[in-house]
Amino acid sequence: MAHPSVRSLLPLSWQVPDEFHRRLGDQPGRQRTMKADGHLLVILHAPPKPDSSEREGRFFWRDANGQWTPPGTAPSQPGLGQLLAEYEKMIDRLQDAEDKAKTAREYFELLNQLNPLVRSTRNLHEALQDAREGAPEDRQLLLWRDRAYALARSAELLHNDSKNALDFAVAQRAEEEAESSRRAATAAYRLNTLVACFFPVATLAAIFGVNLHHGMETWDEQYAPLPMVAILGGGFLIGILLMLFINRKS
Repeated sequence: MAHPSVRSLLPLSWQVPDEFHRRLGDQPGRQRTMKADGHLLVILHAPPKPDSSEREGRFFWRDANGQWTPPGTAPSQPGLGQLLAEYEKMIDRLQDAEDKAKTAREYFELLNQLNPLVRSTRNLHEALQDAREGAPEDRQLLLWRDRAYALARSAELLHNDSKNALDFAVAQRAEEEAESSRRAATAAYRLNTLVACFFPVATLAAIFGVNLHHGMETWDEQYAPLPMVAILGGGFLIGILLMLFINRKS
């Protein structure tokens, strides 16, 4: 029993060794297993919440007779198996999110949730492995330990897949931007070449006021404004052809 002056995170009804109370602080701390006088106290964390550094502690006590508390037989007293089920549901939800993710931002947000989950499941497995060594005859603890290993492995694989997908999305975006920059530079070079060819002609025509007689004046007076429309249409067509030439792929 805890000394009256000692504030404990454990329920007062738990008849645990005093050593457990003395070793517990005001916060749950890291995930671990305490052993004393044939008793086990497994300190675990609930699945991490997004954008929160606080970890909700979950305590599970195995007495010297092998009885677990809370037993997990009622929703109001979830046991260690229910905690593992919460982790499994979270991994399934993140797996669905990874399947639907397409953009770098979506993968980045997914990794923000997977990073603490990977650490939590790894420490969860280590704590249950330590508990397993303290009670090697407890088969239920063996099954929980194996489930925790599967959780840690699934979280790690999902994290690696998401990170690889993010790296690919970033590399693909960089490649697309490099290709776009290359095409823009090529188009600018072609446009400058055309300007260099026609700029002297346009400059000389502007300086000397070139206005030659072409023999179409009478036709223009007779069928106006059709000649002007035809010239404008021809100009637009030539402009489109030049645009296709400038923007064509190398």
